[in-house]
Amino acid sequence: MTTDQDLPMDVQSATALFTAKGIDVTPNKDQGVIKIVKRAGHAGDQPMIGDRVTVHYTGRLLNGKKFDCTQDCREPFSFNVYKGQVLKAWDVGVLSMERGEVSIFLCAPEYAYGVTGNPNKIPPNSAVVFEIELLNFEGEILTNDRGILRRIKVKGDGFSNPNEGANVHVTVHLKGTCRDRLFDCRDVNFVVGEAEDKDVPFGVDRAMDKMQKGECCLLYLKPKYAFGCKGKPEFEIGPEDDVVYEVTLKDFQRAKEYWEMDLKEKLELAAKVKCKGNQYFKAGWHFQAVIQYQRIISWLEMECGAGLEEQKRIQDFLLTSHLNLALCYLRMKEFSHAVENCNKVIELDEHNEKALYRRGEARLHRNEFSLAMTDFQQVLHRNPSNRAARAQITACQDKIKEHHEQDKRTYANMFQKFADRDAKV
Repeated sequence: MTTDQDLPMDVQSATALFTAKGIDVTPNKDQGVIKIVKRAGHAGDQPMIGDRVTVHYTGRLLNGKKFDCTQDCREPFSFNVYKGQVLKAWDVGVLSMERGEVSIFLCAPEYAYGVTGNPNKIPPNSAVVFEIELLNFEGEILTNDRGILRRIKVKGDGFSNPNEGANVHVTVHLKGTCRDRLFDCRDVNFVVGEAEDKDVPFGVDRAMDKMQKGECCLLYLKPKYAFGCKGKPEFEIGPEDDVVYEVTLKDFQRAKEYWEMDLKEKLELAAKVKCKGNQYFKAGWHFQAVIQYQRIISWLEMECGAGLEEQKRIQDFLLTSHLNLALCYLRMKEFSHAVENCNKVIELDEHNEKALYRRGEARLHRNEFSLAMTDFQQVLHRNPSNRAARAQITACQDKIKEHHEQDKRTYANMFQKFADRDAKV
C-alpha cells in the first residue's frame, strides 16, 4: 500500500501526481477517478456490468489517514458492479481492472462521499484514495440454482423491462454457442413466457425481465435452462451441454400488468394462458407450463366476481391451475411445491379427488407414509372404484412395514454394541 509519506497533502498536488503517472478511467474523462496500476492483472480478463466481484481494499484520506480496510478483518468484500451498491468511484474503477490487478485510485468527492462526507471518517467534500485488489469475479446469478449467469456487454437505457406476455419484436438478436461453436444466429420475435414456440431456450426467456432496451448481454445456461435432457440434435447439442447466448434487446412492448386489467380481460386471457400451459405440459416442458399456470393464479387469486357465474369461473380457473401446478411439480420432483398447491385446492374443495391423490403421491415421495395413506384412503372413500389409490395404499403399507423392520435392525445392532461394550468393561 502507498505509505503516508507517498500521499500529497492537498487535492491539487494529488491530482497533478495521479495525472502524471496514471490514467483517467471515467467515461466522460472528467478526472473524477484517476488510476495508477501497481500490479498488472491477467490481460483481457475484465469484469462486465452486473458481475459479482470480490476485492480487498484500503481507503485513505489525502493526508494518509486510513479510514477503512478489508485486511483488518481478513474478509474480502463482494458486490455487483454498476448496481448502485457501492461508491460511484468503485463501479468506474473496478470495471477498468483485470483479474489479479492491484491499483490505486484518486477519487474526486462527487465520485466518493460527496459534499456531506461520512461522519467521524470522511470530512465533507473530500477527495479520497483507494487501493483495490481485484481477486475474482463471475457473472450475475439470475437463479438460485446458478443455472443462468448474465454478463452485460452493453448497458441498456431506462428502467423498464419486458414482463410476462410482453411482445419482444424482431429487434432481438440471438447468437448461440456451445464449446465455442456458433450454432444459432438470428433475429427473432417472441412473447415473453412463450419463447419455446420460437425455439428459444427457456433460460433466455427467463432473463428477459432483467434486461433493458438496448442491452447486450451474455447468458451462460446450464442444460436445465438450455435444451434439457433431450439436447438439440439439429444443433449438435447433447443432453448435458452448457450453452452461451449473446442477446441484444433493442425494443419491446410491455404487456398489461394485472392491476391494469379488469376482470373480464383477466378471464379471457386466463383461458388462453391455460391452453398454452396445457400445450407445454403435453410437450414435456414443465418449467414453461408452471409459468403459465402461475400467471392465472396471480391474476385471479384476489378477485371476487360480481355474480355467481363469475365467481364460479374464477374458482374453476384457480382449482385447475393449482391442480396442474401440482402435477407439474410432481414431474419435476419438487414435492413440497406439489403439496402446497394441493393444499390450495383442498382449501377450495376439501373433497377434491385429484388434489388428495396428488398430495398423497407427493407425500409418499417425501417418505411421509402415514400422511400419504390417509390421503389415498380419503380418495377411496370418495371413489371406492379408484384402483390406483388402492394400489398406493398397499405401497404405503409396504413402506411402513419396511421402515419398521429397518428400525428394528438399527436398534438391535445398537443394543448389541452396548452389550458388547459392557461385557468388555
